[in-house]
Amino acid sequence: MISLLITSQLAHARPYVDGHLHYVDFFQESDGMPALLSAMDDGNISQAAIMGIPVAKIWHEDEPKKPRYYAGDDAALYWYSATDFELLNAIQALQPEQQQRFIPFISGINANDKNAAAHLRRALELNPGFWQGIGELFTRHDDVTALMHGNTPRANNEAMMKVYKVAAEFDLPVLIHSNVTSKRERNPLYLEEMEEALSKNPEVKFIWAHAGTSKELHRHQEELEFLRPLLQRLLAKYDNLTIDLSWTLIEPYLLDEQGKPRPQWLALLKQYPQRFVLGSDVVGRFDNLGNTMHRFDPVLQALPPEVAKAIAHDNFLALLPKSAQHAEQESASD
Repeated sequence: MISLLITSQLAHARPYVDGHLHYVDFFQESDGMPALLSAMDDGNISQAAIMGIPVAKIWHEDEPKKPRYYAGDDAALYWYSATDFELLNAIQALQPEQQQRFIPFISGINANDKNAAAHLRRALELNPGFWQGIGELFTRHDDVTALMHGNTPRANNEAMMKVYKVAAEFDLPVLIHSNVTSKRERNPLYLEEMEEALSKNPEVKFIWAHAGTSKELHRHQEELEFLRPLLQRLLAKYDNLTIDLSWTLIEPYLLDEQGKPRPQWLALLKQYPQRFVLGSDVVGRFDNLGNTMHRFDPVLQALPPEVAKAIAHDNFLALLPKSAQHAEQESASD
């Protein structure tokens, strides 16, 4: 009992970097910065990669009640670039020491628009040095895609290829949502889209959100049995790939039905200790932030301490632009 208590205390003493946190929800609404900072303190989250959401949900004229989530009814989603300016203003209103806790990612990009790269460049040049990453970019994304008008966005379409060139120029990591399959197919149906992006942009640091999974995929298929061997192959082949272990991967992949770490996944994490990061993927509501991040505790406790520290904290910071990493080191020395 004493050893279990000590283990639990050590887990909660570990600082986390949340590598995937949305400041707003699908209606571009948020609990706000005071609530977020309080939740980060409670969860021992030292820093967070914070981003908006590049789409907004319509409250349709025919709907008597405002939906609570993008899947709440059949009304459409639309691309929404102002999400970045709301985030920019929220961060700039903070005290300097509070601002340092956030790693802002620019996300308001229409993944089907070949003008997106030009819009992105202008936004980056308007606020030099502010944005430290790009994403979460929405490409193929089950019901989100289904509710969008126009063509299905793909990780390897021409518009995204132009965005990756800007990312490389500014040394910005790219967090991208690109489903590996559909809700019905038990094979990596859409893998080619992500692989082409990786292979044709070796200088870009890609973070694959949820390793290509989503809540909707799991609702229909539960576990994708091909996923772990696939990740092992991709990590061996592409040095520019990092896997975002956000909440959809906790179950049924990292933990079994009893809440115990799965040995084969632990082996993969130990084989590539610098290639995984953690994320909560909360969307504008922060009351469950700490609990979400600490669901990873059983996995981290089963890993060697240096591997756990890398995945929980160090790996994400190592993906940032060199200028941002230098600022981090100076801040730590102060």
